[in-house]
Amino acid sequence: MWISHPDILYINNVFNILVLHGIAAGEQCQPNSDRVQQSPRGAACRQTLPAMAQRPWRRAGLKHPSLVALVVLLALALLALSYLPSPPNGDHGRAPSPHVAPAPPAPASLLLAPRPQRDVAITPCGDKPPNRETKRQRGKGRRLRGQRAPTPSPCVDHPCRQGGSPQEDRLCFGETVPPWLSEDDIQKMKLLAHGQVVSKSRVPAHGQVLRIRLHADGDTQPTSPGEDCGDGRCGLIKRSTDLYEVVAFHLDRVLGLNRSLPAVARRFSSPILPYSYTNGASRPLIWWAPDVQHLEDTNNDQNSCALGWLQYQEMLRSHSVAPVAGGTACASIQRGEWGRLALFDFLLQVHDRLDRYCCGFEPDAFEPCVEEMLHEKCRNPSELFLVHILVRKSAPSRLVFIDNAGRPQQPEAKLNFRLLQGIDSFPETAVAVLRSGCLAHRLLKSLYTDQELWESQGGAVGLWPLLQVLERRGQILLRYLQEHNLTVVRDTLH
Repeated sequence: MWISHPDILYINNVFNILVLHGIAAGEQCQPNSDRVQQSPRGAACRQTLPAMAQRPWRRAGLKHPSLVALVVLLALALLALSYLPSPPNGDHGRAPSPHVAPAPPAPASLLLAPRPQRDVAITPCGDKPPNRETKRQRGKGRRLRGQRAPTPSPCVDHPCRQGGSPQEDRLCFGETVPPWLSEDDIQKMKLLAHGQVVSKSRVPAHGQVLRIRLHADGDTQPTSPGEDCGDGRCGLIKRSTDLYEVVAFHLDRVLGLNRSLPAVARRFSSPILPYSYTNGASRPLIWWAPDVQHLEDTNNDQNSCALGWLQYQEMLRSHSVAPVAGGTACASIQRGEWGRLALFDFLLQVHDRLDRYCCGFEPDAFEPCVEEMLHEKCRNPSELFLVHILVRKSAPSRLVFIDNAGRPQQPEAKLNFRLLQGIDSFPETAVAVLRSGCLAHRLLKSLYTDQELWESQGGAVGLWPLLQVLERRGQILLRYLQEHNLTVVRDTLH
C-alpha cells in the first residue's frame, strides 16, 4: 500500500487528536487524582470505579484502561481512513505505479506544433489505400464494429497541403510525369511552351485566333518563316477566356480518351505578335494538327462531313453508319467514338458540337445561340446540324476534339443532357475513372505539368473549385448511366 506524504500528515493529525482525547478521558476518571475530587463528574467516576475493578483488563495485568481505549480508537481511525475520499487538493493523493516511470512533460514547441500526418504515397491516380480501420467481429451476423465515418471517395481528400510553397508542390505533384501523358504529348507541350515564335498568320473566319510557327531550341534545322505547318510545328493562340481549353486537354488524357490536341498556357513577349497578345495575360496555345480534314465548303469548313441531328440519331439507333453528305470522311468513324464525345462534352458542357442551338436547356439572352437566332430552330429538328465533327487523315476512324473551352460555370440546373441523347454505351476506362472518385486529384497532378497555368490560376487552391465541378458532373453522369441502364464498353481503339 502506497501512502503519499500528504496522507501521512493527514493520519498524524487524526492520531494526535485521538491521543489527546484518550488522555483527557483517562485523567477524568483517575481514582487517586485531585481532579477526580474536584470534577463535577467525580462522583460518577467514583461510582463506576468499583464496578470497573472486576473488568478483565485488571486480570490481564494492564495498568490503565486508557491504553485499551487508545488502541481501539487508533484501529477504528485507521479503518475509517481507508473509506475516506482523497483530499480535495488535485490528484496528488494517488501515487504513480512503481513499475512505470512517469513521462516527462513535452516542450511547449511540440504542444503548439500540428500533429504530423502519415505519409501518403502520391500515386498517378492519388488513390487511397484500402481502409483498414473497419474491423469485423467474428460470430453470428458479422456485425461491423469500430467503423468510422465513411470517406466521400477512395482518394485522399488533399494529397498535398493546399496553398503549399512551390517546393512542396514540386514534391507533391512534380516528381514524375503522369502516365496518361505520352512522350509525344510531352514533346508537343514543350514546343508550345518554350518554342520561339518565328511567324504568324490569321485563320480565316476566326478573327481572334492567331496561328504561329514555332522553333524549338533542340531543332537541328532552322525553321523558315515561309514554311507551312505541315511539319507539326505550329500552334493556335486563343483568347485568355479560353484557358479552360487547357484543362480540357488534361481532362481528355486523364479519362483515357486521347482525342483532343495538346494545349498549354503561355505568356507571349515576341515582337512579331500584336500588342494585345503580349500584354502579360496568359493565353491558351493549341497544337495545330496539320492533317485534320476540312470540307471545301467555306460555310462549313469546321467539319470533315456534314451531319444533321436526325441523321445522327438514326445512326445511333441503327448501330451503323448512316449515309452522310460530303464524301466518305465520316463513314469510317467507329461507333464508340460518339460515346467518348458525348461523355467529354457533358463534363465540360460543350454545346458547339452536338447542340449548338442550345435545344437541351433554356439559354440566357446573351448566349450566342440566342443572339444569332439559332435557338428558334429547335422547333424544326431537320434544320439542326452538328458542328466540329472532325477526323484526321492519318486516323479517319477517330474523332478530333477541338474548341473544348466549354462552360465551367454552367449551373447543375441547366446541365445539357441532350448531349447524351441516343448514346447507349460509354468507354470503360473513362467511366472507371469517374467511379474511382479520383478525377479531381488526377487532374491536379496533370495540371502541375503546366506551370504557367498552375501559377496563373493560384495553384491547387485556385484550381480545386473548378476540378470539383468536373468531379460533381462526373457523379451526375454516373447516376444517369445507372438510371437509364446504360452499358460500358472496353476500349478497342486508342
